[in-house]
Amino acid sequence: MLRFTLPRDIYYGENALDVLKTLKGSRAIVVVGGGSMKRFGFLGKIVAHLEAAGMRTEIFENVEPDPSVETVMRGAEAMRKFEPDLIVAVGGGSPIDAAKAMWVFYEYPETQFEQLLKPFSFPELRRKARFVAIPSTSGTATEVTAFSVITDYAKGVKYPLADYNITPDVAILAPEIAETMPPALTAHTGMDALTHAIEAYVSRMHAPFTDPLAIKAIQTVFEYLPASYRGDKAARAQMHYAQCMAGMAFSNALLGIVHSMAHKTGAAFSFGHIPHGCANAIYLPYVIDYNAKNAAGRFADIAKAVGLAGASDAESADRLREKIDEYNAMLGIPKTLGEFGVPEAEFKEKVANIATLAVGDACTGSNPRRTSPEDMEKLLTCAYYGTRVDF
Repeated sequence: MLRFTLPRDIYYGENALDVLKTLKGSRAIVVVGGGSMKRFGFLGKIVAHLEAAGMRTEIFENVEPDPSVETVMRGAEAMRKFEPDLIVAVGGGSPIDAAKAMWVFYEYPETQFEQLLKPFSFPELRRKARFVAIPSTSGTATEVTAFSVITDYAKGVKYPLADYNITPDVAILAPEIAETMPPALTAHTGMDALTHAIEAYVSRMHAPFTDPLAIKAIQTVFEYLPASYRGDKAARAQMHYAQCMAGMAFSNALLGIVHSMAHKTGAAFSFGHIPHGCANAIYLPYVIDYNAKNAAGRFADIAKAVGLAGASDAESADRLREKIDEYNAMLGIPKTLGEFGVPEAEFKEKVANIATLAVGDACTGSNPRRTSPEDMEKLLTCAYYGTRVDF
Protein backbone atom coordinates (compact mmCIF):
# COMPACT_ATOMS: atom_id res chain seq x y z
CA MET A 1 0.00 0.00 0.00
CA LEU A 2 1.30 3.45 -0.95
CA ARG A 3 0.51 6.86 0.52
CA PHE A 4 0.18 10.46 -0.72
CA THR A 5 0.07 13.14 1.99
CA LEU A 6 -0.26 16.94 1.80
CA PRO A 7 -1.24 19.67 4.28
CA ARG A 8 -4.96 19.95 4.92
CA ASP A 9 -5.03 23.53 3.60
CA ILE A 10 -2.79 25.66 1.38
CA TYR A 11 -3.60 29.37 1.23
CA TYR A 12 -1.88 31.45 -1.43
CA GLY A 13 -1.93 34.71 -3.34
CA GLU A 14 -2.79 38.25 -2.33
CA ASN A 15 -3.74 38.69 1.35
CA ALA A 16 -3.06 35.02 2.12
CA LEU A 17 -1.78 35.99 5.58
CA ASP A 18 -5.26 37.17 6.50
CA VAL A 19 -6.29 33.56 7.06
CA LEU A 20 -4.38 33.71 10.36
CA LYS A 21 -7.25 35.81 11.74
CA THR A 22 -9.61 32.86 11.28
CA LEU A 23 -7.56 30.12 12.93
CA LYS A 24 -8.70 28.56 16.20
CA GLY A 25 -6.54 28.40 19.31
CA SER A 26 -5.69 30.03 22.63
CA ARG A 27 -1.88 30.27 22.49
CA ALA A 28 0.39 30.55 19.45
CA ILE A 29 4.17 30.40 19.45
CA VAL A 30 5.82 31.99 16.41
CA VAL A 31 9.20 30.51 15.42
CA VAL A 32 11.40 32.76 13.25
CA GLY A 33 14.98 33.09 12.10
CA GLY A 34 17.01 36.30 12.06
CA GLY A 35 15.63 39.79 11.86
CA SER A 36 14.45 40.00 8.25
CA MET A 37 10.81 39.10 8.97
CA LYS A 38 10.78 41.76 11.68
CA ARG A 39 12.54 44.39 9.54
CA PHE A 40 10.12 43.95 6.65
CA GLY A 41 7.09 44.10 8.98
CA PHE A 42 5.84 40.57 8.38
CA LEU A 43 6.44 39.30 11.91
CA GLY A 44 4.39 42.15 13.40
CA LYS A 45 1.61 41.52 10.91
CA ILE A 46 1.52 37.80 11.70
CA VAL A 47 1.39 38.41 15.46
CA ALA A 48 -1.36 41.02 15.01
CA HIS A 49 -3.45 38.58 12.94
CA LEU A 50 -3.05 35.83 15.58
CA GLU A 51 -4.02 38.22 18.35
CA ALA A 52 -7.04 39.30 16.29
CA ALA A 53 -8.03 35.63 16.33
CA GLY A 54 -8.01 35.78 20.13
CA MET A 55 -4.68 34.07 20.78
CA ARG A 56 -1.92 34.94 23.20
CA THR A 57 1.39 34.91 21.35
CA GLU A 58 5.03 34.32 22.12
CA ILE A 59 7.99 34.60 19.74
CA PHE A 60 10.95 32.22 19.58
CA GLU A 61 13.52 33.90 17.35
CA ASN A 62 17.10 33.68 16.10
CA VAL A 63 16.91 30.20 14.60
CA GLU A 64 20.20 29.99 12.72
CA PRO A 65 20.70 28.88 9.10
CA ASP A 66 21.07 25.08 9.15
CA PRO A 67 19.42 24.81 12.60
CA SER A 68 21.23 22.87 15.29
CA VAL A 69 20.09 20.15 17.64
CA GLU A 70 20.71 22.60 20.49
CA THR A 71 18.35 25.21 18.99
CA VAL A 72 15.68 22.56 18.57
CA MET A 73 15.96 21.61 22.23
CA ARG A 74 15.81 25.25 23.39
CA GLY A 75 12.71 25.82 21.28
CA ALA A 76 11.01 22.71 22.61
CA GLU A 77 11.68 23.89 26.17
CA ALA A 78 10.16 27.29 25.35
CA MET A 79 7.09 25.51 23.99
CA ARG A 80 6.75 23.35 27.09
CA LYS A 81 6.77 26.49 29.25
CA PHE A 82 4.29 28.44 27.09
CA GLU A 83 2.07 25.44 26.17
CA PRO A 84 0.88 26.60 22.72
CA ASP A 85 -1.89 24.86 20.86
CA LEU A 86 -0.70 26.44 17.60
CA ILE A 87 2.87 26.51 16.29
CA VAL A 88 3.47 29.08 13.54
CA ALA A 89 6.84 28.85 11.78
CA VAL A 90 7.78 31.67 9.44
CA GLY A 91 10.89 32.28 7.35
CA GLY A 92 13.20 30.19 5.21
CA GLY A 93 13.56 26.47 5.50
CA SER A 94 15.59 26.74 8.69
CA PRO A 95 12.98 28.06 11.16
CA ILE A 96 10.27 25.84 9.69
CA ASP A 97 12.50 22.74 9.84
CA ALA A 98 13.55 23.62 13.38
CA ALA A 99 9.96 24.17 14.51
CA LYS A 100 8.94 20.78 13.11
CA ALA A 101 11.57 19.08 15.27
CA MET A 102 10.70 21.28 18.28
CA TRP A 103 7.09 20.12 17.88
CA VAL A 104 8.11 16.50 18.48
CA PHE A 105 10.09 17.28 21.63
CA TYR A 106 7.33 19.57 22.91
CA GLU A 107 4.75 16.81 22.71
CA TYR A 108 7.18 14.01 23.70
CA PRO A 109 9.84 15.48 26.05
CA GLU A 110 11.29 12.05 26.77
CA THR A 111 12.23 11.44 23.13
CA GLN A 112 15.92 11.26 22.27
CA PHE A 113 17.12 12.94 19.06
CA GLU A 114 18.70 9.69 17.87
CA GLN A 115 15.27 8.04 17.92
CA LEU A 116 14.13 10.35 15.12
CA LEU A 117 16.90 9.39 12.71
CA LYS A 118 15.05 6.30 11.50
CA PRO A 119 12.72 7.51 8.71
CA PHE A 120 8.97 7.38 9.41
CA SER A 121 9.31 6.34 13.03
CA PHE A 122 7.97 9.45 14.84
CA PRO A 123 5.34 9.27 17.58
CA GLU A 124 1.84 10.49 16.77
CA LEU A 125 1.66 14.29 16.91
CA ARG A 126 -1.17 16.83 17.38
CA ARG A 127 -1.86 15.82 20.96
CA LYS A 128 -1.03 19.39 22.03
CA ALA A 129 -0.65 21.59 18.94
CA ARG A 130 -1.27 22.05 15.23
CA PHE A 131 1.31 23.47 12.86
CA VAL A 132 1.22 26.41 10.42
CA ALA A 133 4.12 27.09 8.04
CA ILE A 134 4.73 30.38 6.21
CA PRO A 135 7.76 30.24 3.88
CA SER A 136 9.77 33.36 3.07
CA THR A 137 11.97 31.69 0.46
CA SER A 138 11.10 29.83 -2.73
CA GLY A 139 13.01 26.59 -2.55
CA THR A 140 12.82 24.24 0.40
CA ALA A 141 9.02 23.70 0.29
CA THR A 142 9.22 22.51 3.87
CA GLU A 143 5.78 24.09 4.36
CA VAL A 144 4.24 21.10 2.56
CA THR A 145 6.71 18.29 3.24
CA ALA A 146 7.22 15.47 5.70
CA PHE A 147 10.87 16.42 6.14
CA SER A 148 13.13 18.48 8.37
CA VAL A 149 16.91 18.88 8.20
CA ILE A 150 18.74 19.41 11.50
CA THR A 151 22.52 19.82 11.89
CA ASP A 152 24.79 18.26 14.49
CA TYR A 153 27.68 20.72 14.38
CA ALA A 154 29.82 18.61 16.72
CA LYS A 155 29.82 15.85 14.11
CA GLY A 156 29.60 18.14 11.06
CA VAL A 157 26.57 16.20 9.78
CA LYS A 158 23.12 17.27 8.59
CA TYR A 159 20.38 14.81 9.48
CA PRO A 160 17.25 14.67 7.29
CA LEU A 161 14.30 13.73 9.49
CA ALA A 162 11.34 12.16 7.74
CA ASP A 163 7.82 11.40 8.93
CA TYR A 164 4.33 12.25 7.67
CA ASN A 165 3.47 13.42 11.20
CA ILE A 166 5.50 16.60 10.65
CA THR A 167 3.70 17.58 7.45
CA PRO A 168 2.20 20.96 8.41
CA ASP A 169 -1.55 21.31 8.86
CA VAL A 170 -1.68 24.67 7.10
CA ALA A 171 0.70 26.22 4.56
CA ILE A 172 0.46 29.93 3.70
CA LEU A 173 2.15 31.08 0.49
CA ALA A 174 2.35 34.87 0.58
CA PRO A 175 4.30 36.02 -2.50
CA GLU A 176 5.03 39.45 -1.00
CA ILE A 177 7.27 37.76 1.58
CA ALA A 178 9.31 36.03 -1.15
CA GLU A 179 9.84 39.39 -2.86
CA THR A 180 12.29 40.30 -0.09
CA MET A 181 14.86 37.64 -1.08
CA PRO A 182 18.25 38.96 -2.28
CA PRO A 183 19.53 37.68 -5.68
CA ALA A 184 21.92 35.01 -4.35
CA LEU A 185 19.23 33.49 -2.14
CA THR A 186 16.78 33.62 -5.06
CA ALA A 187 19.32 31.69 -7.15
CA HIS A 188 20.09 29.05 -4.52
CA THR A 189 16.48 28.42 -3.52
CA GLY A 190 15.36 28.33 -7.15
CA MET A 191 17.88 25.64 -8.00
CA ASP A 192 16.93 23.80 -4.82
CA ALA A 193 13.33 23.71 -6.08
CA LEU A 194 14.48 22.47 -9.49
CA THR A 195 16.53 19.73 -7.84
CA HIS A 196 13.55 18.67 -5.72
CA ALA A 197 11.34 18.33 -8.77
CA ILE A 198 13.90 16.51 -10.92
CA GLU A 199 14.85 14.08 -8.17
CA ALA A 200 11.17 13.41 -7.41
CA TYR A 201 10.46 12.68 -11.09
CA VAL A 202 13.31 10.16 -11.46
CA SER A 203 12.96 8.69 -7.96
CA ARG A 204 12.33 4.99 -7.52
CA MET A 205 9.23 6.06 -5.57
CA HIS A 206 7.70 8.34 -8.23
CA ALA A 207 3.96 7.84 -8.68
CA PRO A 208 1.00 8.95 -10.82
CA PHE A 209 0.20 11.66 -8.26
CA THR A 210 3.74 13.03 -8.02
CA ASP A 211 4.79 13.05 -11.69
CA PRO A 212 2.48 15.90 -12.85
CA LEU A 213 3.47 18.08 -9.91
CA ALA A 214 7.17 17.49 -10.57
CA ILE A 215 6.92 18.22 -14.30
CA LYS A 216 4.87 21.39 -13.80
CA ALA A 217 7.33 22.60 -11.18
CA ILE A 218 10.27 21.99 -13.53
CA GLN A 219 8.58 23.84 -16.38
CA THR A 220 7.75 26.78 -14.12
CA VAL A 221 11.27 27.04 -12.71
CA PHE A 222 12.86 27.02 -16.16
CA GLU A 223 10.42 29.68 -17.32
CA TYR A 224 10.46 32.06 -14.35
CA LEU A 225 13.74 31.66 -12.44
CA PRO A 226 15.80 34.05 -14.62
CA ALA A 227 13.26 36.87 -14.24
CA SER A 228 12.81 36.08 -10.54
CA TYR A 229 16.59 36.35 -10.09
CA ARG A 230 16.43 39.81 -11.69
CA GLY A 231 13.75 40.85 -9.18
CA ASP A 232 10.55 40.60 -11.23
CA LYS A 233 7.66 40.39 -8.73
CA ALA A 234 5.30 38.36 -10.92
CA ALA A 235 8.08 35.83 -11.55
CA ARG A 236 8.79 35.67 -7.81
CA ALA A 237 5.17 34.67 -7.19
CA GLN A 238 5.34 31.93 -9.83
CA MET A 239 8.57 30.59 -8.30
CA HIS A 240 6.92 30.57 -4.87
CA TYR A 241 4.19 28.33 -6.26
CA ALA A 242 6.62 26.19 -8.29
CA GLN A 243 8.74 25.34 -5.26
CA CYS A 244 5.58 24.34 -3.40
CA MET A 245 4.55 21.97 -6.20
CA ALA A 246 8.07 20.50 -6.17
CA GLY A 247 7.69 19.98 -2.43
CA MET A 248 4.38 18.18 -2.83
CA ALA A 249 6.08 15.88 -5.33
CA PHE A 250 9.23 15.06 -3.37
CA SER A 251 7.50 14.75 -0.01
CA ASN A 252 5.74 11.74 -1.48
CA ALA A 253 8.16 10.49 -4.15
CA LEU A 254 11.24 11.19 -2.02
CA LEU A 255 14.59 12.39 -3.37
CA GLY A 256 17.98 11.06 -4.46
CA ILE A 257 21.72 11.35 -4.06
CA VAL A 258 22.01 15.03 -4.99
CA HIS A 259 20.46 15.63 -1.59
CA SER A 260 22.50 12.88 0.06
CA MET A 261 25.67 14.64 -1.11
CA ALA A 262 24.43 18.10 -0.10
CA HIS A 263 23.39 16.90 3.35
CA LYS A 264 26.76 15.35 4.08
CA THR A 265 28.97 18.11 2.68
CA GLY A 266 27.03 21.20 3.78
CA ALA A 267 28.70 21.39 7.20
CA ALA A 268 31.67 19.08 6.61
CA PHE A 269 34.46 21.55 5.86
CA SER A 270 36.28 23.89 8.23
CA PHE A 271 36.14 26.97 5.98
CA GLY A 272 32.36 27.34 6.45
CA HIS A 273 29.10 25.78 5.31
CA ILE A 274 27.93 25.31 1.73
CA PRO A 275 24.38 26.71 1.36
CA HIS A 276 22.04 23.81 0.70
CA GLY A 277 20.56 25.09 -2.56
CA CYS A 278 24.00 25.99 -3.88
CA ALA A 279 25.31 22.51 -3.07
CA ASN A 280 22.35 20.93 -4.85
CA ALA A 281 22.95 23.11 -7.91
CA ILE A 282 26.63 22.12 -8.04
CA TYR A 283 25.93 18.40 -7.73
CA LEU A 284 22.85 18.14 -9.96
CA PRO A 285 24.59 18.02 -13.39
CA TYR A 286 27.04 15.33 -12.22
CA VAL A 287 24.25 13.22 -10.73
CA ILE A 288 22.21 13.49 -13.92
CA ASP A 289 25.17 11.98 -15.78
CA TYR A 290 25.49 9.25 -13.14
CA ASN A 291 21.78 8.41 -12.94
CA ALA A 292 21.24 8.51 -16.72
CA LYS A 293 22.71 4.98 -16.81
CA ASN A 294 19.43 3.83 -15.20
CA ALA A 295 16.95 6.64 -15.78
CA ALA A 296 17.69 8.15 -19.20
CA GLY A 297 14.04 7.77 -20.21
CA ARG A 298 12.84 9.75 -17.20
CA PHE A 299 15.35 12.51 -17.88
CA ALA A 300 14.22 12.48 -21.52
CA ASP A 301 10.63 13.08 -20.35
CA ILE A 302 11.83 16.16 -18.48
CA ALA A 303 13.88 17.38 -21.45
CA LYS A 304 10.88 17.01 -23.75
CA ALA A 305 8.64 18.91 -21.31
CA VAL A 306 10.98 21.93 -21.39
CA GLY A 307 11.80 21.84 -25.10
CA LEU A 308 15.19 20.12 -24.91
CA ALA A 309 14.41 16.74 -26.47
CA GLY A 310 17.24 15.14 -28.45
CA ALA A 311 17.38 12.30 -30.96
CA SER A 312 17.75 9.74 -28.16
CA ASP A 313 17.10 9.48 -24.43
CA ALA A 314 20.84 9.80 -23.75
CA GLU A 315 21.09 12.95 -25.87
CA SER A 316 18.03 14.40 -24.12
CA ALA A 317 19.61 13.77 -20.70
CA ASP A 318 22.79 15.47 -21.95
CA ARG A 319 20.83 18.51 -23.10
CA LEU A 320 19.10 18.75 -19.74
CA ARG A 321 22.44 18.64 -17.93
CA GLU A 322 23.86 21.31 -20.25
CA LYS A 323 20.85 23.58 -19.64
CA ILE A 324 21.35 23.26 -15.88
CA ASP A 325 25.02 24.16 -16.34
CA GLU A 326 23.87 27.28 -18.25
CA TYR A 327 21.46 28.25 -15.47
CA ASN A 328 24.13 27.79 -12.79
CA ALA A 329 26.50 30.04 -14.74
CA MET A 330 23.78 32.66 -15.25
CA LEU A 331 22.97 32.59 -11.52
CA GLY A 332 26.58 32.90 -10.38
CA ILE A 333 26.72 29.38 -8.93
CA PRO A 334 30.14 27.66 -9.03
CA LYS A 335 30.57 24.62 -11.27
CA THR A 336 32.71 22.68 -8.79
CA LEU A 337 33.46 22.31 -5.09
CA GLY A 338 36.96 23.52 -5.81
CA GLU A 339 35.62 26.68 -7.41
CA PHE A 340 33.33 27.18 -4.40
CA GLY A 341 36.40 27.25 -2.18
CA VAL A 342 36.63 23.84 -0.52
CA PRO A 343 40.36 23.32 0.25
CA GLU A 344 41.78 20.48 -1.81
CA ALA A 345 43.77 18.92 1.02
CA GLU A 346 40.75 18.87 3.32
CA PHE A 347 38.55 17.46 0.57
CA LYS A 348 40.99 14.60 -0.05
CA GLU A 349 41.24 13.91 3.67
CA LYS A 350 37.48 13.74 4.20
CA VAL A 351 35.98 12.51 0.92
CA ALA A 352 36.00 8.79 1.74
CA ASN A 353 34.16 9.30 5.03
CA ILE A 354 31.74 11.79 3.45
CA ALA A 355 31.00 9.24 0.72
CA THR A 356 30.17 6.56 3.28
CA LEU A 357 27.90 8.95 5.18
CA ALA A 358 26.18 10.05 1.97
CA VAL A 359 25.40 6.48 0.96
CA GLY A 360 23.78 6.03 4.38
CA ASP A 361 21.70 9.19 4.01
CA ALA A 362 17.91 8.80 4.05
CA CYS A 363 17.64 10.13 0.48
CA THR A 364 19.91 7.50 -1.08
CA GLY A 365 17.44 4.63 -1.03
CA SER A 366 15.07 6.25 -3.54
CA ASN A 367 17.79 7.22 -6.02
CA PRO A 368 17.20 5.51 -9.40
CA ARG A 369 20.72 4.02 -9.48
CA ARG A 370 22.18 2.00 -6.63
CA THR A 371 25.21 3.73 -5.21
CA SER A 372 28.20 2.26 -3.40
CA PRO A 373 30.63 4.23 -1.23
CA GLU A 374 33.21 3.80 -3.99
CA ASP A 375 30.89 5.26 -6.62
CA MET A 376 29.93 8.08 -4.28
CA GLU A 377 33.57 8.97 -3.71
CA LYS A 378 34.17 9.05 -7.47
CA LEU A 379 31.10 11.23 -7.94
CA LEU A 380 32.20 13.70 -5.27
CA THR A 381 35.65 13.81 -6.85
CA CYS A 382 34.10 14.65 -10.23
CA ALA A 383 32.16 17.43 -8.56
CA TYR A 384 35.33 18.75 -6.92
CA TYR A 385 37.43 18.91 -10.08
CA GLY A 386 34.73 19.32 -12.75
CA THR A 387 35.40 16.07 -14.60
CA ARG A 388 32.67 14.21 -16.49
CA VAL A 389 31.07 11.16 -14.91
CA ASP A 390 32.00 8.09 -16.99
CA PHE A 391 31.26 5.18 -14.68
